[in-house]
Amino acid sequence: MATPVEKTGSRNDPASPTRTQRSPAYAREPFHDHYKWNAEQVYDFVLFMADTGLRPDEAFNLQHRDVTVTESDARGEQILEIEVRGKRGVGHCKSMPGAVRVYQRLLGRAKPAKAETRREGQHRRKEGGEAPPAPEQEWPQPTDRLFPGNHIKLFNNLLTRTKLKFDRDGKPRTAYSLRHTYICMRLMEGADIYQIAKNCRTSVEMIEKYYAVHLNNTLDASAINVLRPKPDFRKKKTPRAKAQHPAEEDLSV
Repeated sequence: MATPVEKTGSRNDPASPTRTQRSPAYAREPFHDHYKWNAEQVYDFVLFMADTGLRPDEAFNLQHRDVTVTESDARGEQILEIEVRGKRGVGHCKSMPGAVRVYQRLLGRAKPAKAETRREGQHRRKEGGEAPPAPEQEWPQPTDRLFPGNHIKLFNNLLTRTKLKFDRDGKPRTAYSLRHTYICMRLMEGADIYQIAKNCRTSVEMIEKYYAVHLNNTLDASAINVLRPKPDFRKKKTPRAKAQHPAEEDLSV
């Protein structure tokens, strides 16, 4: 009887030497930092847009020198004063308090360092060369943009994976939908529609046409369900004078 041959490695075993030998070089490399940087940028992009109501082109043109952290006049909370440059020229915007923390993360996030490419690393290892020194970290400068990369593709992929790409009417959601979210949230909280239009650099008519029509709390039921008081046509009965008794008449005399 033949002795069974012991298998040294399984095809589905991640620790198998045969599997490791077959895997390409880039699969054994550590996780790339620029993937993490892009993911964090998209996360802060969504929050920043929902707290400011900027248009996508205004947000992509925004530089750090256009943003100032200041205190709100009403509550004393910190907000962002933004000098917006877009299709309507130069305007101004005051953010929600939540945008301050997002902007502080953007300031404290180093720009992605340009390391050697995959092909350069493979060629270096083949030639037996030493690994290059780690590049120095560079921090955002006043003339740098808040969102230097184009995150639209990653944002659309995120909507598709979470099944939020289309609304209930079949219309696709885009980065512009975050501006709609900001305006609708402000209206739901009872903010003045004129101040919202001024802060978003649009008109009251545009907000009433495209935003306020979808909100239930903009309708005042007490002002709508007004009923005119109905007139009372019933005849009023006049009380008759009570007749006095003859004995009482004598006493009164």
